[in-house]
Amino acid sequence: MSKDVTRRTGREAARSTSGDVANFLDRLAQTPNLKAAGGKGRLVFAMDATASREPTWDRACHIQAEMFRETEVLGGLEVQLVFYRGFGECKASPWVDSSGDLVRRMTAVRCLGGQTQIGKVLRHTLKETGKKKVNALVFVGDCMEEDVDRLCHHAGRLGVLGTPAFMFQEGGEPIAMRAFRQIARLTGGAYCSFDSSSARQLRELLGAVAVFAAGGRLALSDYGKRTGGAALQITKQIG
Repeated sequence: MSKDVTRRTGREAARSTSGDVANFLDRLAQTPNLKAAGGKGRLVFAMDATASREPTWDRACHIQAEMFRETEVLGGLEVQLVFYRGFGECKASPWVDSSGDLVRRMTAVRCLGGQTQIGKVLRHTLKETGKKKVNALVFVGDCMEEDVDRLCHHAGRLGVLGTPAFMFQEGGEPIAMRAFRQIARLTGGAYCSFDSSSARQLRELLGAVAVFAAGGRLALSDYGKRTGGAALQITKQIG
């Protein structure tokens, strides 16, 4: 491949990622938050821990700790880690309310080859929000190997219950992209793609979702004014 073609391809990829981020921020700005007054926000954080994610897993683990920053003054945030890997293995942690607890649990996980189990993640979130309101589901993955109609059925149920799914795709595998976009749309959430060079951007976006889950749109607006970056773009969308 020539240098000109390589540069052109890189520019096209950058424009695509930028468009995904803009769309994500727009959707987040429009998403209603239904957190009960006086309680902690609750967020299910789900990750694909199959073999294809291994190269970026450790970096992702440390990025997740950023979700807890800024949320304490909003009443705090409870996070439940859900991950799948190997042959039919899908596990959920207890609910934790500190970045240290979350990071320790995540760094203990090692990726194993296997197929995706996004359906289990959606069903689990339905079960949890049936017990006590879950304010948001965050999912980070790179592919999808399931019946998309079944996934959309579960996503629609989450949408009815008012639990938005924020779908982060590593890379740009087209089948997963279409499925993730549909899940986000049906739940009232948002979709965004990222790559190995956009760790800072992912950290900002995850932080923005955490602030949204903990304190709603007004808290997100204040956060954006103070921090700038991706969160500031959300503030401008809120207007």
